[in-house]
Amino acid sequence: MDFTKTLSFFGKSDVGLKREYNEDSFATRPDLHLCMAADGMGGAAAGEHASRIFVESVCKVFETGEDYSENGALQTLKKAFFTANTNILNHVKENPHHQGMGCTAEVLIFHDTGFAIGHVGDSRTYRFRNGALKLLTHDHSLVQEQIDKGLITEAEAKRHSMRNIVLRAIGVEPDVKLDLLRGRALPGDQFLLCSDGLSDMVGADAISKIIMTSADLSEKVERLIDMAKANGGSDNITAVMAMVN
Repeated sequence: MDFTKTLSFFGKSDVGLKREYNEDSFATRPDLHLCMAADGMGGAAAGEHASRIFVESVCKVFETGEDYSENGALQTLKKAFFTANTNILNHVKENPHHQGMGCTAEVLIFHDTGFAIGHVGDSRTYRFRNGALKLLTHDHSLVQEQIDKGLITEAEAKRHSMRNIVLRAIGVEPDVKLDLLRGRALPGDQFLLCSDGLSDMVGADAISKIIMTSADLSEKVERLIDMAKANGGSDNITAVMAMVN
C-alpha cells in the first residue's frame, strides 16, 4: 500500500465558548501515517502542558520506528503511550505546581494491513464505513462505568453531575492502562478522533450526517466544531479526521 496516496488527514482545535484556555492538543502526521488528539486535565497551564507533552512524545517515538507491520504498529503504540506517560510524570516532578495534570488521548496509526488505535480516557475514536458511524472506543469514565453496570441510562449520563470524571488518564500513575484496538482499513473509511468537548455537544446522528457529506475533511472538521459551539461550546473542542482514499 502506498500510504502517501491513500491516506488524508485534517485536524483542528478550538477553545470553545466557555473556557479561557485551550488544554487540547492534536497532530496529523501523514509522513508517519498517524494522527492523534489529547485532552489535558489539571487546570489551565498544566492541562495544556500535559496534552502537548503527550503529542510531542508520541511523534518522537514514531519518528524512530520503521516497522509498519501490524505487530510493529501495536508495539510502537504501547511504547509511545508509556513514554508520554513517563515524560508527563517527570515534568510534574520538575514542576510540582503542575501536580494533578494529565490527559486523555487517542492515537490512530495505519500500517501495511490496516489500522491500530491507542485509547485512554473519555476522548473518542469513531469510524464511518458504508454509511454507518461506529464508536470504536469505550469511555474510561465514571458515568460510563455506571451505564455498564445498569445504574444509570445514557440520557441520565448526559446530565450527571460527575460526567467529567475520568477513570484512566496519561501522566497520573506510573502504569498506563491502555486500550489497543485494531482492524482492517477499507477504501472510503473515515475516522474521527475527538475530545469530549465535541462528543458531549454533538450526538452520533449529527456527526454521521456531517461525515457522510461530499465535503472535504477540512470542511467536515469545521462543521463539527461549529456545531459543538452552536450547541453550547462548554469545553475545548478538538476534531481530527483521517480518510482512506
